[in-house]
Parts: sequence; structure tokens; C-alpha cells
Amino acid sequence: MAAAELQHYLETQTHLDHNFGLSTDTEGTAIGKMFGVLVVQDTNGKVGYLSAFSGKLADSNDHPRFVPPVFDMLAENSFFLKEIVIINTINDRIKEIELNKNYQHLILELEKLTAQSSQEIAAFRDQLRNNKEHRKQIREKQKNSLSQQEYDVVEADLIKQSLHDKHQLNILTNKWAQVLSTVQTGLAPFESEIENLKNERKERSATLQQQLFEQYVFLNKDGKTKSLQEIFSLTAFGKPPGGAGECATPKLLQYAFANGYKPLAMAEFWWGAAPKSEIRKHKQYYPACSGKCKPILAHMLEGIPLDENPFLQVPHERRELEIIYEDESLVVVNKPAGLLSVPGVEIKESVYSRLKELLGATEPLIIHRLDMDTSGLLVVAKTQHAHKHIQRQFMQGTVRKRYRALLSKELDQSEGEIELPLRADLFNRPRQLVCFKTGKKSITRYKVIKKYNAMTKVDFWPLTGRTHQLRMHSAHELGLNAPIVGDDLYGMASKRLYLHAAHLEFMHPKTKERISFEAEEGF
Repeated sequence: MAAAELQHYLETQTHLDHNFGLSTDTEGTAIGKMFGVLVVQDTNGKVGYLSAFSGKLADSNDHPRFVPPVFDMLAENSFFLKEIVIINTINDRIKEIELNKNYQHLILELEKLTAQSSQEIAAFRDQLRNNKEHRKQIREKQKNSLSQQEYDVVEADLIKQSLHDKHQLNILTNKWAQVLSTVQTGLAPFESEIENLKNERKERSATLQQQLFEQYVFLNKDGKTKSLQEIFSLTAFGKPPGGAGECATPKLLQYAFANGYKPLAMAEFWWGAAPKSEIRKHKQYYPACSGKCKPILAHMLEGIPLDENPFLQVPHERRELEIIYEDESLVVVNKPAGLLSVPGVEIKESVYSRLKELLGATEPLIIHRLDMDTSGLLVVAKTQHAHKHIQRQFMQGTVRKRYRALLSKELDQSEGEIELPLRADLFNRPRQLVCFKTGKKSITRYKVIKKYNAMTKVDFWPLTGRTHQLRMHSAHELGLNAPIVGDDLYGMASKRLYLHAAHLEFMHPKTKERISFEAEEGF
């Protein structure tokens, strides 16, 4: 009810000067936002709710319907704004130097002369190589036709020619070194000032960031406080990542604890256009991020009874692991959805643990994995030879795999190929991001099998093997823009993830014959 009321407010408000990307006639860059609600109870037992947004809204932290930030760096005359003015002045000075006509002329002159020197020295080296080859031919020709005394005279002359060539190369190299040095001397004052300004900017930014870390101090229900620096000093990052403490949930809890409210329930939803890298759907609910929020919430929620994390729940029914094929080298299983391939940090039940029970003295050797929520075919080695042999096939791309999935909307095209580079979301694992700068090449071929009302069943052939590749390529707006049904990371949760590894084909490590397996998807 609280979230619905907040969404109604966002749909009907007219005073927020923020472009969420929901209308084509709105000016400015489209920026979607995460919003949150926290249901609370006051000391008299009355229930209500608080609202918050992540980051800033319309370049401001001050909005009457929403709780304030933990620390308002945009407050008038704040140390943050004063320091930002100084840093911006440094940026302006760097830009001014870089746009200086003399500096730009010297940069272009250095580039031109560097290219010219490289070309001229390379051409001269080619000539020297030709001269050397010519001397070699003279030696071979004269050695058999001249007496030793006559040949010694010729050899001495050839040595002089060789020394002369080397001398000329040194003269040319030194000439160009002097020419380039003259230009670099002219550039030095400019570059020295730029370097000094950049170092000052770096030092000021680091100091400012540290000051901010100390200003963000978080409460819990017992009134205990911890700064961002204290909280993140014990994490793998060692220091807070950018934007930590600015998310909706910490803001909501901070306000509740500061005003004597008891938190009862919370939710966060995305409002507006999705960012290009992440998968965010308008009005869809998302958990707090693991990298920035989880360490903060561990402190803020200390001592409060919490629901079990749904992402760590294992199906209650212990379904038997279906063995499709087994011989002395390997075993092929049909993994049920909801079972890990290998033991996790908090969940130990897995294909590995079940096979270890079934195989007795034989150690199961995991070759590849399926996501916990993905069902289907998995090959596991029983010997080191089989493990190495099949693993090499996966690395060489000779293993053929086909997945079947149910997508959350009807597709227009009947088949095609998706190519979107992927990388890990370092602050929100295990989620992935689309990144055209540092992402790894990821290609998926697909074909429509059947269309339903607002759903499509497809076959996927992953031509690369990236983490969450099929899930990302399905859900991202630059891919199919149709999350797999039941995808609780990139779409909407359901009773299961409707993704199944239906076909697996590879070369048997012992017989060297190709073997293939099929398993029905069951949906």
C-alpha cells in the first residue's frame, strides 16, 4: 500500500524538475531512480510509512515528501561545496592550459616531428640492411676469386663501409633526438604545471572523500553509531565505494532510528528509464545492493529480527538427482532447479554433494556449472583424465549446448543473434552489467519455438560462456528486452527460473566418439 501510494504520487506530481525518461517531451538527460518505502510504528503503536530516493533528485536532497540524506553534502556553505569550488577552479585551469594555442601547437609539432623522425630513421635502417646484404654478396663472390692478400684488402674496405653506415645512423638518430628535445623543452613548463595541478586535485579529492566518509554516521535500533569508514574498513574493499550511504534504505532506517520509529517492513522499486549498463524495469522491486548497502545494513539492522533471505532458501523437497548416463569415465545428470552445482558459502547442498553420496569412494570432478535456478544437463567427470579432456573441449568451444527458456513477452523476430559484452557488477554481485568498454565478448543465438499469450518459448545457443549470459541477453533492453520468466535477479520472481539446459554434446574422453544427451524442460 505504501509503495502504491508513493508511485501514485510520482505519476501525478508536477513540481519535480527531474526527467525520469518516461516522457519523450521532457527536457534534460533521462535518469531513472530507485525509490524506497519503510513501514514504521511510533511509540504509541500507530503505523505509517517513510519515503526516500537514492542519490539526488532534480540535483537536490531537499524534498518535503522524502526523508533527508544521512549527510547533506549540498547544504549551503557546506565544506563539500566549498571544496568542490576549489576543485572546479583547478579543472578550469587545467582545461585553460590544454587549450592554450602555444601548447597545442607544440603538441602537434611534437607529433609531426616524432612521426617524421621514425619514418626517416626506419628508411635509413632499411638502406643499411640493403648495404649489409650487398657487402655479404661481395664477400661470397670475391672469396673464391681473389688471393688471401687481395681478399683482406677488400674485407678491410667492407668493414670501413659498415662502420661508416653505423656512424651515419648515430648522426641521424642524434640529430632527431636534439630536434625532439627542443620541442619537449618548450612543452615542459606546460606539462609540469598540468601535472602539479592534477596532483593537487587528486590530493584534495582524496581528503574531501575522507571527510565525507567521516560525516556519514549510521544509527541502529540501540543508538550505536558507525561511520562509513568504520563499516567498510573490514570489507574486501577496505574503503567505502562511491555513492555508499546515498541509497534509499539507509536513509529510511536512519530517519526511523533518529525519530524513535520501529521499522516493520521495507521495499525498493525502480522508477523511470533503465540505465544503459544495468537491467532495471519501471515499477519493479529490487533488493538492496550487496556491495554498497549490505555492509551498512548489517550494522543498521543489528538486533532486529529479519525474514529469511529468499535468495538463500533451498527447496524443501529433496528431489532425487536424475542420472541420465554413467560409465567409468563420467556421469551426466539432469539438475533440478534450485540446486547448486557446487557447495556455496552458505548453502552446502549441491550436485557435488549429492554425487559424492551416490558415487561412494569416487570423487566427482565438476567440469562446468549451471546457475542454482537453472535446471538441465550437467556432465561430471569421474577420473582426472576425463576431467581434463572434457574441460579442454569446453575451453576450445567444441561442446555443443542448447538451452530452452520461457520469456516474459512475445518476441517479434523468430530468430537472431545477440551480442552484448558483459562484466561483473563489482558492487552488486552476482549481478552482471553490459559494458562496452571492459565487458567480455558475449554472443547468443536464439530461435523461437512457440508463442503464448504475452510469453515466448525459445531455444538458446550460447556461443560464449559468460556468467548469466542468457539471463542478461534476454532481459537487457539492447538484447531481447524480455526477462526469462521467474528470473528474480533481472525480472520477476516466480516458482522457478524457466531456463533449462536441454541438449549437451561432446567427445567421450575414452572412446573419442561424440555423444549427445537430451532432457525435456518440464515447462
